[in-house]
Amino acid sequence: MIALLHRRARRWALNGAAAVGLGYILLPLVFVTWLAFFHQEIPSFPPEGYSLRWFAAILDQRKFVSGFSVGFQLAALAMVLGLALGVPAALCLARRNFRLRGPLANLLLMPIIVPGVVLGTAMYVFHVEVENGLDMDVIGTFYALVAGHIVIVIPWVVRLVTASLSGVDRATEEAAQNLGANPWITFWRITLPAIRPGIVAGALFAFVTSFGNLEMSLFLVGPGRTTLPIVILQYLEWKIDPTIAAVSVVQIVLIGTAMLITDRYVKLARVV
Repeated sequence: MIALLHRRARRWALNGAAAVGLGYILLPLVFVTWLAFFHQEIPSFPPEGYSLRWFAAILDQRKFVSGFSVGFQLAALAMVLGLALGVPAALCLARRNFRLRGPLANLLLMPIIVPGVVLGTAMYVFHVEVENGLDMDVIGTFYALVAGHIVIVIPWVVRLVTASLSGVDRATEEAAQNLGANPWITFWRITLPAIRPGIVAGALFAFVTSFGNLEMSLFLVGPGRTTLPIVILQYLEWKIDPTIAAVSVVQIVLIGTAMLITDRYVKLARVV
């Protein structure tokens, strides 16, 4: 009886700690969502009423629309190029046994560990050196910004595709090759369908990471071109109203919808 009570107490303590942690994470989202529906321009509690006018105000601010457009294009390009580089890298790490395998794996995951400010500074210095060496415009160009975002999305692709590859039985691939399939046919018909959840999850996390990035974009963005997180930061320097909360809610809804749709067809829990 005493042992049963101890097990229940431990279970309640664990569930309570999980509930507190989850509440701590979700509390800012709840407040931001609540603030987006305030009627008054200057946030105050309790609210004077509720309105949807701040969502309509987003379209009146041209810089929000422009920032969303630039950020979407940037995230889409970084995602596609990150997949083109990250999937072969994950296959190499999971299927090949070579001398520098460990250091290479750590190097590919380094952008997740290095602080964003440090990484942004390093990328900016690198672009300065490239511009001086090649005598061509690099700093502030859209392609330099894309290159910087590729660096921060590759770790997610490599990590999730590698996790998906760990569940693939090598015997199936070897059987296909023994029956006459070349490496490309084996990958296309055997490996790719098996790791599709990892690829889709990597693409989703790469897009979200790039779209919401602030530190790298601050160092590499050029004049006349800005992403949505930078627009939000610049807006907050001069004005504080529920428009920012409305923009944040729109981002949360879009990302949440994309994750739900993706999970509907590809079970993200298998690799995330």
